[in-house]
Amino acid sequence: MKRATLRPAGFKKPAHWTNSPVPEPRAPRPSDDPLDPTRFGDWERKGIAVDF
Repeated sequence: MKRATLRPAGFKKPAHWTNSPVPEPRAPRPSDDPLDPTRFGDWERKGIAVDF
């Protein structure tokens, strides 16, 4: 099945559609919580900090 790559001739773009670029990701902020399992690069799974 061939995929359509062009919109139909009578297509009108909805007002909420934009062509703005995707924002750049922000750097993560360090947590002030001393019990945060991700502070050393670990992750939490089912309440247990794991490192993979």
